[in-house]
Formats: sequence, C-alpha cells, structure tokens
Amino acid sequence: MRDTKESRLLLVLLVAIAFALITVDIRGGRNSPVDGARHAAAAVFGPVENGLSSAVDPVAGAVSAVRDSGSRHDRLAVLEKENAALKAKLGSDDRNRSRLKQLDKLLKVAGEGQYGIKGAQVIAIGSAQGFSWTITIDAGADDGIKRDMTVLNGDGLVGRVTTVGPSTSTVLLANDPDFTVGTRMEAGDELGFASGQGDRPLRVELLNGKAEVKKGDRLVTFGSQADKPFVPGVPVGVVSRVDPSGGGLTRTLYVTPYVGFTKLDIVGVVVAPPKQDPRDTVLPAKPKPVPTPTVTVTVTPSADAPATDEQQ
Repeated sequence: MRDTKESRLLLVLLVAIAFALITVDIRGGRNSPVDGARHAAAAVFGPVENGLSSAVDPVAGAVSAVRDSGSRHDRLAVLEKENAALKAKLGSDDRNRSRLKQLDKLLKVAGEGQYGIKGAQVIAIGSAQGFSWTITIDAGADDGIKRDMTVLNGDGLVGRVTTVGPSTSTVLLANDPDFTVGTRMEAGDELGFASGQGDRPLRVELLNGKAEVKKGDRLVTFGSQADKPFVPGVPVGVVSRVDPSGGGLTRTLYVTPYVGFTKLDIVGVVVAPPKQDPRDTVLPAKPKPVPTPTVTVTVTPSADAPATDEQQ
C-alpha cells in the first residue's frame, strides 16, 4: 500500500474503531457484545496456537520431558534398591540355610561317633607357614583348641590342627602332601596309611599286600595313641582305584575323600574323643542300587505273512 493521504486516513479510522471496541468490551464486562466473537475466534485459532507453541517452543517440551524422566528415574531407582535389598536378603537366607544344613550334618556325625566337638567357621585359606593346603578357623586356645586335634565336618575327615592362636587356628587339610593318617577298611581289619595328593585322590598303602579290596570299599580313621592327632571312626573316603597286586609287602589304593576341600565352611574340632571306637557307625548309608530296567520284546506273526513249509 502506498503512503498516501487516503491510506493515512484509513489507518486512523481503523485505530479509532479498535479503541472503541476495546472501550465497549471493557465496560460491558461479562455481557460484552463482542464476547461471542472472541469465543468463536478462540475456538478456531486455539488449536493452531497450541500446535505452533509446541513447534516453536521445543525447550518447554524438553524441560517437561526431563522433569517426567527424572520422576520416573527416581521411582526406578527406588524399585531397583528394593529389589537389590530383597535379593540380598534371599541370598543371606540361602547362605544361612546352607550353614544350618552343614551344622545339622556335623552334629549328626558328632552324635553317631560320640565326639565332643567345638564348632568353627573357616575364615581364610592358606597360611604363613607355607603349607599348600590349609585353612584358618575362628576358634583358638580361648575356645579350648589345642595342637593335633582332629577336624571334621558333616561329610568326614577335614584335617588336623597344626597351629593355635588365642582366637584362631590353622588346620592342615587331609589332601595336603604332608598329611598322613592311619586308616581301616570298612567291615574288616585291613589297616593302611592315607596320604594327601592335592587335588587328586588320596593314596593309601595297605599293610597287607594280598588284601582283597575292590572299588567302592570305604575307609575310616584308625585312630592314634591317646586319640591325637586322630580319633577313630571318622569317614575318610571311597576306594576309586586299586593297583594290581605285584606281590609286594603293601598294596596301593586310591581313595576319593568324602570332604570337598575347596568348599569348606562349617567344621568341628574334636575336643573330647569318644569313649569307645565307633568303628563303622559314622559312615553314611550306602546308596541303594538302582535296578536296571529289562525290556522283553515279543514278536507276533502278521496275518498277511506267508506260511512256512511246516505250516503248510
């Protein structure tokens, strides 16, 4: 539009009309004559304004998203924390159940063998004395522990006490190469000496080179003079292999120990020996043999099969 006299006059007129409408609207309040027109304009242009606002104001949307994300993150963090606490509780319960199970087995062995024991927990492996296979337990002289006492758990022979401190003790495990214990075969009087071989089966030298031994036979401790370092009747292990007899003075056996030396937790130190040799009463019950199923196949001749010469 050109800047002419007529255009200036039109602009002044439009401004005057706008001021007049504003004055009428203000004075009319809720009953303003232009209220209907205003609502109509809002209905038409309102959605467009909202769309434009969202399009031209991404910062506001981002702030809202961050705020909502933060609240969701807080809720998620709380749930994750509660979940972790629940898992920790369940883990702790599982560990406690495992320990109770071990303790029950230990007390059963002590009761069957009439051993007076002091319960202890394994708190470390290895020692400063240079032994290859040792553990440290949380019981010592203050608990009545002395050197050369037998150590067992719910499965069988663990080892013997070698060093005693006020509140802790070192135990030499039965699978250590420096470990030797007298053994006796189950239901017999065949004696021998078992030695540790680390993570391999125990090596047992029977005093009788002609002894009749087979795989699956079981051994217990023979016991020592004055019951130190070993009390009698503690389960040692199961024969896994027998060397052929070569006519020597001794016979060599290889025995898989009952105790898992890499997963020790609850043990018992025998502080009072049994009044009499428990012999084989502490050995676990033998597993029942599983019967081998037999299948009988019966062949029935088909009606369409050709007859043989005998049938003809």
